[in-house]
Amino acid sequence: MNMAHPGWTWGVIALATAAVILRPARIPEAVWAMGGALVLAVAGLLPWREAWTGVLRGHDVYLFLAGMMLLSEMARREGVFDWLAAGAARRARGSGERLFAWVFGVGVLVTALLSNDATAVVLTPAVIAVARAAGATPLPYLFICAFVANAASFVLPISNPANLVLWGGGRMPSLPHWIAMFGLPSVAAIGMTYLVLRWRFRGEIDRPVAVEVRAHPLGMGGRLAAAGLGMSALVLMGCAWWRVPLGAPTLGAALLTLVLLRIGCGHALVPVLRSVSWGVLPLVAGLFVFVQALEVTGVVGRLAHLLAQSAAAAPLAAGPAVGALLGVATNLVNNLPAGLLAGAALQSAQVAEPVRAAALIGIDLGPNLSITGSLATLLWLAALRRAGIEVGAGQFLRVGAWVMPPALAAALLVSMGMSALTG
Repeated sequence: MNMAHPGWTWGVIALATAAVILRPARIPEAVWAMGGALVLAVAGLLPWREAWTGVLRGHDVYLFLAGMMLLSEMARREGVFDWLAAGAARRARGSGERLFAWVFGVGVLVTALLSNDATAVVLTPAVIAVARAAGATPLPYLFICAFVANAASFVLPISNPANLVLWGGGRMPSLPHWIAMFGLPSVAAIGMTYLVLRWRFRGEIDRPVAVEVRAHPLGMGGRLAAAGLGMSALVLMGCAWWRVPLGAPTLGAALLTLVLLRIGCGHALVPVLRSVSWGVLPLVAGLFVFVQALEVTGVVGRLAHLLAQSAAAAPLAAGPAVGALLGVATNLVNNLPAGLLAGAALQSAQVAEPVRAAALIGIDLGPNLSITGSLATLLWLAALRRAGIEVGAGQFLRVGAWVMPPALAAALLVSMGMSALTG
């Protein structure tokens, strides 16, 4: 039996990826990802040097995720997100429809400036508390957290870790160029998502809610955490402007905020560090190893060849086709491995920028179809379960089937139209 046959490598990767998505026996995703990577190396399917190369490819992503998770956890512990959500409830002035709009707006803001994972992890519990305090049915407002986390995740380069994965830190466009490429498609995706969600839940949100929702004012810790978030957003936008890799500045801003909280409020550092979901980092590292193995076995090269052929045969239609295909594929294998594989293939194929832009839209927006589409959606489900709220795969799909296709189509058509006008 020839263990060196690429089929063995593909089989290990397929089984490990399925386990990451399905979590058999509720074993954490990181265990399956790192376990699969170790099997590849120990069995000789991937040389140890190649496996280590795969791990190192994600260094900027690890730093970015670590910084964002720290910032989000500090803001959560200091009540920043509760304060934002309560402010949205007060501005609703007793209207469920206005509460829906304000929660959606806060979700867009948090996603754009802190990443989609932050919206799923820290805004979701705040929205649960506010919806219950306002006497509103929580589920319509909670679906906002799930869907806006993906719909607004290409507003800025920092809005989704998949953006770094797909584009690559050193090759990422400058901030003005990014906004020129993705500004209008983002507006189309966010606007269509809002309209469809509002229509889908029109019966539930067309009810009065409590006018007064109690919210504690931000203390010194909350103000410092909010200042840290604002400072981090400015630093990251500056880095994006000058095309500086985002990982180290993100972690640096988070550590500075952590020190300020320690000095200004005397808060202990260890509880914050313990509360962060560090398992995300080995999970992503394992996925990078999987992509490295696929490159070694020639899968990436074949995909790159097909991409190059498609782009040459139909330059204008190639982008939407790739974006739509990846939008569906993310729901089969999750958007992080899909983004890693697509990024490697796009880089190898050296396709035109509009094709890469359409691919990113598909990777970011496609996961709104199902609960398996993105890490942010899985984190959202975990936050709901901790609050005793269950949303099944079928229930999510029934909403996602209405929301995702028109939003993806709108964003891709706007992107294609812009490419046609500028090309």
